[in-house]
Amino acid sequence: MNNERTMTFSVCEDKDAEMKQNLTVIYEALREKGYNPVNQIVGYILSEDPTYITTYNNARSLIRHIDRDELLQALVKAYLNV
Repeated sequence: MNNERTMTFSVCEDKDAEMKQNLTVIYEALREKGYNPVNQIVGYILSEDPTYITTYNNARSLIRHIDRDELLQALVKAYLNV
């Protein structure tokens, strides 16, 4: 009898989890530096100007690894619970 199980994974789910983790770090870095994190992140999304994001805790580098289109898709899906 073979007890092996096939492991499955979703690249999309892994990518979403990584994006959420990075965005959480960015949010906390902005909050710790005294900024309004939501306003700063929205400013970045709209302009793609990295100066909206602090360099503290490597946040600016992390935001550059997040594709804006994918982020917007994830935000809309989360907002609509779909």
